[in-house]
This record gives sequence, C-alpha cells and structure tokens, in this order.
Amino acid sequence: MAADEVDAEGRSIRGQVGELVIRAPWIGMTRGFWEDEQRYLETYWSRFDNVWAHGDWAAIDEDGLWHILGRSDDTIKVAGKRIGPAEVESVLVNHKAVSEAAVIGVPHEIKGSDVVCFCILAPGFTPSDELRSELRGKVAAEMGKALQPREIRFVSDLPETRNAKVMRRIIRSAYLGEVPGDTSSLVNPQAIQEIRKAR
Repeated sequence: MAADEVDAEGRSIRGQVGELVIRAPWIGMTRGFWEDEQRYLETYWSRFDNVWAHGDWAAIDEDGLWHILGRSDDTIKVAGKRIGPAEVESVLVNHKAVSEAAVIGVPHEIKGSDVVCFCILAPGFTPSDELRSELRGKVAAEMGKALQPREIRFVSDLPETRNAKVMRRIIRSAYLGEVPGDTSSLVNPQAIQEIRKAR
C-alpha cells in the first residue's frame, strides 16, 4: 500500500504527528457509500488533491515504525494550535497515577476550544487537588502552556464500546449537559452519569 504521513498541506513528513493518507488505490479500498457518493468524496477525498485521507493521526519514527494516534477528526483547536486528544492522553497516562485518560475539547470564548481531561487513577492513588495540579502542569510542560487543561476530573469509568473504544463524543455531550445521542453501542452507559457528576 502507498501509505504516507503528511502535514496540513499534504507534504510527506517524518518524526512528527501527521495525517495518515494513501496515495494509490489498494484492493480493499472503499469505493463509495451506499446511495451517498458525495458524502464518500467529502469524507475521504476532499482534504488533499487525488489522495485518500483516512481520518487518523499517524507518526513514523526514526526506525520506520508506524504509530496510529487516534482520529484526526477529533482534533481540538486551542488558540490556533491543533492537537489530537490522544496526544494529551498519552502525556497523562505516562504519569504513574493515571491508568487511563480521555480528553475532549470544549468551547472557549477567546481560544476557540479548551482542553478538559478525565482520568482513571491507578490502584493506590486517590483524587486530590495536588494531583490535579500536578497533571495540569505536566501537560503544560510537555505540550505548551496554551494547552494546559482547563480541568482534570477523576472518574472510575469511561464510556466504552464493546471493543474498548472510549466514546469522546458522549463524554463531551455529558460534560456540556447535552443529549448524548445514540448510546446503544456502550457496554457501560452508567459511566455517563459519572462523567456528569465528576469534579
């Protein structure tokens, strides 16, 4: 497969996070959406000229190994800086106190979006303002002050599908007090209430 990693202008890049693309057709490529050709073109072919964009962030390291880093359509734009939730989540789970994390973008009047994080703590750790401050500082130190989270909230569970995919869309709607939409794919719908009540 003619897979590549590109920047926002469609230029090949290495050693940094970019968009996963395919530059030539392959045997299993989707040819369209049922009765919605325009949506198919907009979804996969509208970002770059004659290049299929998968909708995922990727990085190719110095050894040529590929890393898929999450959906690029989950992008959070904070004060002109674009980040994927997985980038912030990886910083958080690298802290010994955090076993799992989910990050969402929420509206902000000046910056456009702000970062809010939900963390499941590892055994032996308890929620505290000190830990919350430490985690906010860790994100700021590794990603820049503009990306310091507005909030860190501690929960015991995150809304997940049967294949363990964390549903950020549902977390965001619960945090903002919006209707979550279809929750039929969740194995733990009770996690929505915990998100709403988390502090």
